[in-house]
Amino acid sequence: MLYKLLIRLNRPQKRQLMLALDVLLAPLSLALACLLLNERTFFATATYEQVLMLMASCAAFSLGMTAALGLHRVRLNSYEMSGVGLTSVASVVVAFATSLVSAGFGWPISVRVWVAFSIILIIASVASRAAIRQILLALYRQGEGRIRVLIYGAGHTGQQLAAALRTDRTVEPVGFVDDNPTLQSLSINGLRVYSPLKIKELFQRYNVDRVILAMPSTSRPRQQQIARRLREMGCETKLLPSFAEMMQRSHGESRRIDHTAILNRSNLEDELPRVYDGYTDRVVMVTGAGGSIGSELCRQLLECKPSKLILLDHSEFALYAMMKELAALRSTVQCVPLLMSVTDRHALERVMRQHNVQIVLHAAAYKHVPMVENNALAGLQNNVLGTKAAAEAARTTGVERFILVSTDKAVRPSNVMGASKRLAELVVQDLATRCRTTRYSMVRFGNVLGSSGSIIPLFEEQIAMGGPVTVTHPDVTRYFMTIPEASRLVLLAGSFARGGDVFVLDMGKPVRIAQVARQMIEAAGYSVRDDNNSNGDIEIRYIGLRKGEKLHEELLIGQDMLTTPHPKILRAREGHLSEIEVAAALAELRNAIEVGDTESARNAVFKWAAPKENRPAILAEKAIS
Repeated sequence: MLYKLLIRLNRPQKRQLMLALDVLLAPLSLALACLLLNERTFFATATYEQVLMLMASCAAFSLGMTAALGLHRVRLNSYEMSGVGLTSVASVVVAFATSLVSAGFGWPISVRVWVAFSIILIIASVASRAAIRQILLALYRQGEGRIRVLIYGAGHTGQQLAAALRTDRTVEPVGFVDDNPTLQSLSINGLRVYSPLKIKELFQRYNVDRVILAMPSTSRPRQQQIARRLREMGCETKLLPSFAEMMQRSHGESRRIDHTAILNRSNLEDELPRVYDGYTDRVVMVTGAGGSIGSELCRQLLECKPSKLILLDHSEFALYAMMKELAALRSTVQCVPLLMSVTDRHALERVMRQHNVQIVLHAAAYKHVPMVENNALAGLQNNVLGTKAAAEAARTTGVERFILVSTDKAVRPSNVMGASKRLAELVVQDLATRCRTTRYSMVRFGNVLGSSGSIIPLFEEQIAMGGPVTVTHPDVTRYFMTIPEASRLVLLAGSFARGGDVFVLDMGKPVRIAQVARQMIEAAGYSVRDDNNSNGDIEIRYIGLRKGEKLHEELLIGQDMLTTPHPKILRAREGHLSEIEVAAALAELRNAIEVGDTESARNAVFKWAAPKENRPAILAEKAIS
């Protein structure tokens, strides 16, 4: 009943009650002071009206001071030292003002009574507010379900948290947990400090709902490790940031590594010229427009002012997100989103004719090596047959230029993804030799920093979780380029293409992945935990090369290189399959996919994607197996 009455009271009503309390306490405190000090001189001679006037004056002054200082507006939860100070000032002023009234009327009341009165009034005001707060908290706690929390960390931050939660009617701290043995078994702020070994027991004893990690001075990886261990025990865990972190972005964001710092070379984005003429006032289609490379291509193409930009992707969300981003740029270029698969040749032809497409940038592909390895049929259908469908549609509809986005994993491939991209290159090269209306070219990338599925987002996530950071092998290396570099290279390739060209970017020396992991850990403000530093924050764990993964990647199949108008862009001169061989390869692959024969599909793509000099050995190996 009392709880229901309390929650019905609005803020002004609660303030009026506190004001009435202060008005009532003043005359009662004066009467108590006179009684305690046996002040009989005034009361023995005073009339009833004089006593009433004295008490009324005291109450009036109390009312005025409470209103003037806003004591009735101070929330009980925040009534601490500042509130006590205001109460003391108000009490002294009330006592002094009432004594002046007494002296003015000539009432014989000694000075010691007014001193005692002010002290009693201070004590009564503070004590009454404290008592009311505790009573209200008890009533609220009975009427509402409370979250019972265990605070991990009995240091300064943990103690502040416990003090704050004590005045919260929805949360109840039940104790501290701390790794420091000297604190265990002590009582802090009325709460006992326990060992972490007793967490399970505490959960059962106190029916704990949540553990709050209040140890901001501990490194974030260590906090994440503790949190992970608690979650494995079935404990819901929250991390309390430090006050400094609350005033800025999150720890991981504020110290995120600059991706270009791991290239071991200068950023080539500014060295690669912008190509406006080749795309201005043209109708350009980008397949895989929602992906990392496709989306950057769309951004850079807007600067070229094409007459129309066709965005094609089979992911509804990716396409929606890209269109939303382009709309925010407020470009005058007409952007057309198309939700479809690149494997649908008839739909592609219809769209290319409808929009009179002149340039196709084919970035649609499944590129995650382990994922394609485990889903070989889907990967081959999308990467090989999808490229075949898009390239054929471009030829049939009279597209001027077709640029295929490829990968360094296509060079002497050891996995299905790389083999699928190499066979896609061979399909495009074959069309280039037989088509006079469409110029076909290919761009071969290294690893693109920050793209979906790349190591950078993975490492950032692992560092944020406290590690370990997983690397396949201590000596594994990769070529790296940034997303803007990759996209600029694609656009340049279209202007340099003569037909059947394979363009690569001079990316300098390959980078050790283990070194990238170390750089990212240190750039985030942590240290690497290894044999030389057992107290480090984050471990680099080597998990072994995955199926189909190489120790080192290559960019070229042969050694023949031709120059281009730009010194950092090279043209590879590589052999290709004949029209009959390409037809045989595609027929073999298509048959395997149609019947769902993964092994036959793998054999086919590796057989035809291998360099000619290696093909007899592969065929013999397959025959033996």
